[in-house]
Amino acid sequence: MAEALWNALGAGDWQAFSAGSDPAGYVHPMAVRVMGEVGIDLSAGRSKHLNEFIDEAFDVVVTVCDGAKESCPAFPGARQTLHWPLRDPADAGGTDEEKLAVFRAVRDEIRGRIERYLEG
Repeated sequence: MAEALWNALGAGDWQAFSAGSDPAGYVHPMAVRVMGEVGIDLSAGRSKHLNEFIDEAFDVVVTVCDGAKESCPAFPGARQTLHWPLRDPADAGGTDEEKLAVFRAVRDEIRGRIERYLEG
């Protein structure tokens, strides 16, 4: 969700990539659904491991999950590193509607943080 939101909000001025230290191997169907609600299609997205990007130079590296700050390796080419601890919506329990509510809340939190960063 973060990659797609940053790319959309960056309006062509940014190119975002998303990866994880333990990727699921698929894009969660509820992420696809809640992003579709805001006009972003994730259906062709894929889950990526951060090792795909370890040697890349980035302007900004953002970790988003609670344990990610400790489990992510350093990106020596990053000009700036930010940690935004967010709940992993894939861990949400309850009914499908309750889970969707968590996915929406996390989507909206990511969007707000990106908007604040870009307004800078």
